[in-house]
Amino acid sequence: MTTFESFGLPPALTAALARMNYTTPTPIQAQAIPLAMAGKDVLGTAQTGTGKTAAFAIPMITRLLASPRGGALVLSPTRELATQILDVVQQLLGTRSTLQAVLLIGGDSMPKQIAQLRGRPRIIVGTPGRINDHLERGTLMLGDTSFLVLDETDRMLDMGFGIQIDRILKFLPQTRQTLMFSATLPKEILAMSSRYLVKPERVAVGEVNKVAVKIQQDIVHVTDGSKYDELTKQLKARTGSIVIFVKTKRSADRICIRLSKDGFKADTIHGDLHQRKRERVIQGFRDQKFRILVATDVASRGLDIPHIEHVINYDLPQVPEDYIHRIGRTARAGAEGSALCLISPDDSLKWRDIHKLLYPNEPAPPVQRGGGNSSGGKSRFGGGGYKKSGGGNSSHGGGGGGQRSFKPRGRRFGGGSSQAA
Repeated sequence: MTTFESFGLPPALTAALARMNYTTPTPIQAQAIPLAMAGKDVLGTAQTGTGKTAAFAIPMITRLLASPRGGALVLSPTRELATQILDVVQQLLGTRSTLQAVLLIGGDSMPKQIAQLRGRPRIIVGTPGRINDHLERGTLMLGDTSFLVLDETDRMLDMGFGIQIDRILKFLPQTRQTLMFSATLPKEILAMSSRYLVKPERVAVGEVNKVAVKIQQDIVHVTDGSKYDELTKQLKARTGSIVIFVKTKRSADRICIRLSKDGFKADTIHGDLHQRKRERVIQGFRDQKFRILVATDVASRGLDIPHIEHVINYDLPQVPEDYIHRIGRTARAGAEGSALCLISPDDSLKWRDIHKLLYPNEPAPPVQRGGGNSSGGKSRFGGGGYKKSGGGNSSHGGGGGGQRSFKPRGRRFGGGSSQAA
């Protein structure tokens, strides 16, 4: 069995791993760490929750500890993910390390970040927008950066950061080690890897566009008018922490207020919140001060809270791949979880696209027409069809609503370890 001791890590890093209860490497760690420690560029495919943060942070810190020169840059699509990456890095460094790390994200104080940069930190973790801001101001120098990580690269491209990433990389030296991680591998990712990676080693954990098998997925057909009532019904029927995903910031605020008035302990997170407010909301949810978090897709990646038991898609995502990342907020680190979609007639085409992404070789579900469906009952689909497992109409189309469940095929992501940084 592969162990962290077998990687030949510095004693300080081995001690930090022990404090963090990291015992057995996850599959992505077991594959990526030896390659990165050998100085190879790595192109990795892995979902969040599989331990990939430690998979790049461990070799990154090992390299920096071995030399008094050189720095590292980690680019992340969202503030939340960048914050969590920095937290893992700081835990691995420990309180006595001479290496300093800084977080450069939008919404945070620019003067504070400039003051931190004056201390010449060797590890920079940030989002592309704020990194570019500092480069344009001349407050950040990357000429000595020897280690680059592009995390959640597909999400960064989805969010329109491609041009900003290109700008940033012009400030980096040509001779460096680069690790790129992505949950999916569209042609844009492969094109980027060919530009910025040198003879990369390919590492893949799980199957691309597959959902962890420990997530029980359900769908409920609703009308627009019945959607909120079905949501409250589902919330009352479930225990444990819940994330509700909606389409817009306005919807997130409106639903959160309505849930609070109806007696549910809820808060919301979206892109319009100031960074300190976002941090307070996430910490409150982590500390279980409230049970329900209403979120836009700002939280679909990078929200790593092990006690999330349920994800409810009040609105379906605009991009099919985001469905995988949304429901990946539950069933973390080997736990079980559930995911529910509330599907109105207007959502049918989006649902077909999601189904096609998950099961490309199976017939797509028929498009739901009209608004006559009512929610209720429970039924399940899997293996290319639908089967009734409760009240309501068992057909997928209109005329009876009903809840359907499906369990994804394919290997489970992660496994073999208790950590999933």
